[in-house]
Amino acid sequence: MPELNRNDKRHAQELRPITFDIGIAPNASGSVLIGFGNTRVICAATIDNNRPRWMQQQNKEGGWITAEYSMLPYSTLDRKTRDISRGRADGRSVEIQRLIGRSLRAITDLSKLPNSCLWIDCDVLQADGGTRCASITGAYLAARLAVEKFLKTGQLKENPFIDSVAAVSVGLYKNHEITDLNYLEDKDAMVDFNIVMTGKGKFVEVQGSGEEASFSQEQLDKLISLARKGISDITKKQNLLITGELDAE
Repeated sequence: MPELNRNDKRHAQELRPITFDIGIAPNASGSVLIGFGNTRVICAATIDNNRPRWMQQQNKEGGWITAEYSMLPYSTLDRKTRDISRGRADGRSVEIQRLIGRSLRAITDLSKLPNSCLWIDCDVLQADGGTRCASITGAYLAARLAVEKFLKTGQLKENPFIDSVAAVSVGLYKNHEITDLNYLEDKDAMVDFNIVMTGKGKFVEVQGSGEEASFSQEQLDKLISLARKGISDITKKQNLLITGELDAE
C-alpha cells in the first residue's frame, strides 16, 4: 500500500498541535480556549446552587453536571444559523452536549457536589473537524480549574473528580488508519470514530460507523489502539497544564 500523504503533512498516528489558553472567560470559574489544530473551542465552567428539578422531585442526593454546546455562526466556511434564530436546538448540538455531560459525569463522584450543578459551556470559534473531541477535552480542564477555585473558597469540601477524561477521533482514510481527523479527512473518511476515554484508560463512549463502507475486526482493533495512544498523549498534556497552573498559584 502506498504511503499516506495527509493534507497537513502529519503521519498517520500524529495528533494535530494541541494548545491551551487558560482564563479566556474571566467571569467563569474556570475556562480554557482549546485548539486541536485549526479547531478552536472556548470551554467554561460555572457552578449553580440550583440542582435540576428532576433531582429535587426524586429527592436524589448529590449534584449534577450538565453541558451546552454551540457552533458560532462564523465557525464554519458557510455561516451557520444560530439555534435561537431557528427557534429550536440543532439535533447535532443536542447530541454533542449530552455526550460532553456524560463524559464529565463518568469521572465524577456526584455526591461531592452537594446541592450543586456544574455547568459546562462549549462554544466553537473555529471548526476544522473534531469539535466534540476538543470540547470534551477542554471541558474537563475548565471544570478541573473551577473545582480548584471552589475548594479554595470553601464552596466545595472535596474534589469530586476521580479521574480525567479526553477524546479523539480516529478513522479509515484512503485505506489508512489515522488519528485526529481534520475536516477534509473527516468529510472523506471511509470509517469515522469518536472515542472518549479516562486518564486510567477506561472507555466512556465509542461512537463509530462506516460511511458507505464496512470495516474488519483487525481494522477496528487498530483504530482502538490509535485512539488509546492519542488519548494517552492528550492526557499527559492535560496533566502538565493542570500541574503547572496549580503550581503557579
